[in-house]
Amino acid sequence: MNPTLVAHRLREQLDRFSGIFYPRFSKPQGRFLRQMIYGIEAAQDVKLSAITRELGESIALKKTSERLSHHLQAEGMDQTINEAIAQYAASYVKPDTLIVVDPTDVRKAYARRMPFLATVRDGSSGTLVPGYWGCIAVSCEAGARRVVPLHQRLWSAKAPDFGSENIQLLQIIDTIRAATGQRGIYVMDRGGDRQKLFSPLLDRDLRFLVRICGDRDLYYRGRRSRASELAKGCSMRYAERIAVHREGRKRNLHLEYGSIPVRLPRRPEQLYLVVVRGFGSEPLLILTNVPITRSRTSAWFIVEAYLTRWRVEETIRFIKQSYHLEDLRVLDYQRLRNLMALVLAAVVFSAVWLGRSLKLSILTAHVTNVSKRFFGVPDFHYYALADGIARLLSRLGSYAPCATPHTPPPDHQLTFLFSSA
Repeated sequence: MNPTLVAHRLREQLDRFSGIFYPRFSKPQGRFLRQMIYGIEAAQDVKLSAITRELGESIALKKTSERLSHHLQAEGMDQTINEAIAQYAASYVKPDTLIVVDPTDVRKAYARRMPFLATVRDGSSGTLVPGYWGCIAVSCEAGARRVVPLHQRLWSAKAPDFGSENIQLLQIIDTIRAATGQRGIYVMDRGGDRQKLFSPLLDRDLRFLVRICGDRDLYYRGRRSRASELAKGCSMRYAERIAVHREGRKRNLHLEYGSIPVRLPRRPEQLYLVVVRGFGSEPLLILTNVPITRSRTSAWFIVEAYLTRWRVEETIRFIKQSYHLEDLRVLDYQRLRNLMALVLAAVVFSAVWLGRSLKLSILTAHVTNVSKRFFGVPDFHYYALADGIARLLSRLGSYAPCATPHTPPPDHQLTFLFSSA
């Protein structure tokens, strides 16, 4: 297919995608959202200057930038965008779908004038640098590779409205719960090992699995003990051999795992401590309220679910790298928060909207080939897809809406590439 024709049809689909936000915003705000998502996709960047250039309006660039900046300061826009995305993606969340809540950060090592800069840890160097905290939540099936983004937000511990990280995480969970109900299993790493999170999750009757630290106090057979001590006496009833791919490296591991029933101090609910050996010198400890029977299947589901959480790390890298997320430069806290949500919208368009009806072979032929990657399309093909979308939209030279956007029916089909292939 002619690349320019594909570009036009991609733009049509982007306008249709923006319809999920249209009922929640005024017409000027709706137009702003469409332009921002288009600009982020075309520029693969979050700088307003880059987005402005991709829009190619017949007025001074400064005027376009000022208009975008004005709309970008709208109070509460980030939450409204996140609510719309959670509602759109709710159909992907089944009763046992994993909802991975993963805190992250945006490092601004050389920033000085940005508002409410806090201190975050640079994972590559191990040093403390200026930046912001944030969180991304995605859904996926245990053992599967497809990831559906649900929520993304940014915050600063120095902002006047900041309460605590626990409050931020619970607000994210509540936004998702409002769209999905009680469906899904919330998955968190050791950062979620907090009594102030466990109790609200149990009070909301939500299922969860959280990796815990060895010093977590648990009750087993009426006796209070450290989780690390309980792990020593846990029978490793089952074993599996798996291949783990992380950071481009493959490792074959022999895992042994088992579980024991436990409960938290001051909580009556029945929980389970799943103990996994084989990842290192210390066992992996997972606390869950998902019932575990004496079958291998129920115990392995918990282990596989936690292993699936690692794939979220690739999603976070994709968002940061493909859209230069750490190049945020706006000097207003609300604008920063709104930009984070707009980047999530761009990710949902490329990773979910286009992917729900295009087969990978068609996707590769019409979009990812345009990215001109030398080593083909990697397993995590969102990188190549984002590159291809940017190249195709850039061919248009400017943004012009194709039609008034509308909210599509739940089962709409993206047939334009199939009909022209």
